[in-house]
Amino acid sequence: MNRLRPMVAFALALCLMAPANLFAASHREAPITALDRTADITDWYSFVSYDHPGRVTMILNVDPFLEPSNGPNYFPFDPNVLYEMRVDNNRDGVEDIVFQFRFKTEIRQPGLFTGFVGDLAGIPPITHLNGEGSQGLSLRQTYTVTMVKNGVSTELNDGRTLFAVPSNVGPRTMPHYGQLFNEGIYDLGNGVRTFAGTVDDPFFIDLGAAFDSLNFRMGVGGVLSSQVDGDDKHNYAPDAVSGFNVNSIALEVPITMLTVDGKRHAAGEKEAVIGTYGTTSRPQFTVRRSPLPLAAVGKFQQVQRMGNPLINELIIGTGSKDRFSMDEPENDSQFANFFLDPLLATVFGSIGIPVPAAPRTDLLPLVQYRAPICPGCGANDHGPVADLLRLNTGIPPTAVANQKRLGFLAGDAAGFPDGRRPVDDVTDIASRAVAGILADPLKFGTPIGDGVNTNTEGFRNIFPYVRPANNGRNSHHVGPGQKGCNGQVSGVCPVQ
Repeated sequence: MNRLRPMVAFALALCLMAPANLFAASHREAPITALDRTADITDWYSFVSYDHPGRVTMILNVDPFLEPSNGPNYFPFDPNVLYEMRVDNNRDGVEDIVFQFRFKTEIRQPGLFTGFVGDLAGIPPITHLNGEGSQGLSLRQTYTVTMVKNGVSTELNDGRTLFAVPSNVGPRTMPHYGQLFNEGIYDLGNGVRTFAGTVDDPFFIDLGAAFDSLNFRMGVGGVLSSQVDGDDKHNYAPDAVSGFNVNSIALEVPITMLTVDGKRHAAGEKEAVIGTYGTTSRPQFTVRRSPLPLAAVGKFQQVQRMGNPLINELIIGTGSKDRFSMDEPENDSQFANFFLDPLLATVFGSIGIPVPAAPRTDLLPLVQYRAPICPGCGANDHGPVADLLRLNTGIPPTAVANQKRLGFLAGDAAGFPDGRRPVDDVTDIASRAVAGILADPLKFGTPIGDGVNTNTEGFRNIFPYVRPANNGRNSHHVGPGQKGCNGQVSGVCPVQ
């Protein structure tokens, strides 16, 4: 096993020549989104709610690596971007239900030098999103939630004003930030809840090692030891996303709102399984007409989509990434060669790591309706090859104490690739899927990973399942040589 470590690092380094940004969930993964950060989908989550098993929670995170202290405007949602959550419920790869989110920005005190101020110049601290205590919230955003189903649009907020939660500027400006966060959680009735705002990025990975030609930390990355691989609670390498924020939209709806017949189904029934993905879109034309405000006109054109957290990053070649991002899942047959013969698997095989032979039909459950995610789907129910995050709504959520970071691979049937929860270690799961673990865990189960097994800031286990934003004045990041790797004896993250 020790001899495999340098070979795995070498193989993964070669792999970086093809698909860029290999193991980031979706941070700047395609050329088009590297230049358009507010439309960049960092992560897409879809899972049966832990605390309401009759509901599904979907989370769309956008705009990566937000430094908490980076004022004065911080990180509002883009009013010119249409954010959407899409659901396929009849297995044809085409969305049947769409939830749309649009944001509006107001500058309430244009004379202020910053978007947020409190306990200064006679302005009280920001303690509320609206009314008394919100005077210092100059840059404020509201949003709407619209469901489109069978060609009919329904505004779920029903005229109610929904406020997005701003970034956590610091304790003087926002002394009770947790209160602001909670105010941003809205119950819209009929089992629907929503949240939008800046939050702690729940993703976790040793990005520094990954992008240095996957130069993993010695002894804690590459091929994992049984100790590191079996530890779901601690990090043995630095979490490069630690301390950064992300913009998040969370929506919880009843399962019956999503299924094809409006009913709940057992896990063995094909009707229990839905396919989900998130998208961002912009109007066709942007006109900069200074000193007048920017004008965005024309039909919306998709900038990015995300279903599974590994497809565009780990499977699609760089030359096809933009086309993949802007196309629709039902057209994904054009990318079938990437799915069925991934370059990374070829490199693994060339250096002696056992991988299945192409065509890689073991990867089809990620892009079709098949067992084990859809055990009730027969040959006529697989649908086209389409990158959707498939979720079996008949599988109950795993109790928080029993959740496994490796999800389905570790026997936790409610984890990725059956949907995706924030706790799921998609970096390790994705690399092992390409290595062939879905085909035969005993033969193709090389435990590849980065040694980062959990989010440094922890997880929130109730809606909206994301944690409040990191503090702009007092936040910090975890790096090599610093404390923050609680799996190490010293707590200090390894450098080598």
